[in-house]
Amino acid sequence: MGQEKVVDQALVALLANGHVLLEGVPGIAKTLLVRTLARSLSLTFKRVQFTPDLMPSDIIGTNIFDPKAVEFTLRRGPIFTQILLADEINRTPPKTQSALLEAMEERQTTIDGETYPLPDPFIVFATQNPIEFEGTYPLPEAQQDRFLMKVLVEYPGAETEMQVYRNFHRGFRAQQLENSDVQPVVDHAGLVAMRNEVNAVRIDEPILNYIYSIVAKSRESFEIQFGASPRAGLAMIACSKALAAMRARNFVTPDDVKELSVAILRHRVALRADIDTQGISVDEVLTDLVNSIPVPR
Repeated sequence: MGQEKVVDQALVALLANGHVLLEGVPGIAKTLLVRTLARSLSLTFKRVQFTPDLMPSDIIGTNIFDPKAVEFTLRRGPIFTQILLADEINRTPPKTQSALLEAMEERQTTIDGETYPLPDPFIVFATQNPIEFEGTYPLPEAQQDRFLMKVLVEYPGAETEMQVYRNFHRGFRAQQLENSDVQPVVDHAGLVAMRNEVNAVRIDEPILNYIYSIVAKSRESFEIQFGASPRAGLAMIACSKALAAMRARNFVTPDDVKELSVAILRHRVALRADIDTQGISVDEVLTDLVNSIPVPR
């Protein structure tokens, strides 16, 4: 409730076949959002609670020796699912975080030298507490770049939070979605068909130039230490096409690009140290940057 923008961005990522990093304090329904999406799309769902002692094999799986059969058998980890919730991903050290890299980029994983394909679709929703909280590890830049978007989940408004209280009082429990009104509305074939429609959305040359201008400006800005890579531009193309399709258009407009730019860029750039210490946020810098780019007609 009250997170319409967050829901829209999550749906954009699903249609664009990309991963999402959800950042926010505990208790604001990040897990509920992902579980609800999986249930409404008839997709398999697994959750991994990231902790400081989590090992890579706890995520991808391992080969176990069966003495009766005198052979090794694969015990698949929770990564073999269609929607994976990596809960509090920044609570575990980088070595374990990197276990997701191959899976997120290649949609496959390697166990003891053998490669195994992951289900289709395979989408990672990773939740992250704000980095200044005690006991967290910054995500490696290479891993952050694999996320299509970084979505900020904020506190609900007063009336929305009151409605959450009322729903809880009337019996709604986030842990018991099977008892709620959330029902599957599309199957895997339907999701594939929607993605095909997204791929067919037209994006004209002036829009591509607009996207390039935003990405290039991030590399030239005095306030940014290092800017976005070409992967950010590809993410803008994929996401703007998905957003256009969601709004019943077969062509991308500059507003589609502009609306999603900050969410796509905020985790791909780093501010200069002196800018950061002034209390200026990356969102403020990126908003000013995007607004400074002439919008094509």
